Amino acid sequence: MHTMSDINCIKHLRNEKGLSIDQIANTLKINWRTAKKYADESELPSSIIKPKKGMMYEEKWGTMVSDWLFEDAQEKKKLRRTNLQLFKELQTYQFLGSYRTCCNFIQEWRVQHDIEDKD
Repeated sequence: MHTMSDINCIKHLRNEKGLSIDQIANTLKINWRTAKKYADESELPSSIIKPKKGMMYEEKWGTMVSDWLFEDAQEKKKLRRTNLQLFKELQTYQFLGSYRTCCNFIQEWRVQHDIEDKD
């Protein structure tokens, strides 16, 4: 399976540059059947988004951490809680997950919300 940028490149070469299927295949070093499939297909393939699973997503923990991170994002960087502080605070509420589980969730949240990660 090719990435969306590859597919868009193939479509651009075909529609905007007017290259033939064979020229596209040779330029991108892909099979001509692949070039034809994406160049002449009107619909873009849909990407499959898997629902998140695990205690951070299915239970209250993810919501709690998200709320804390949102509150911390409003603060100055020096006043924000670290991953370890957030984990220890979760443990006071009988959180049974690991530190790594907490860190993975925090990292995904920060990437999703474009917030710098300095931990």
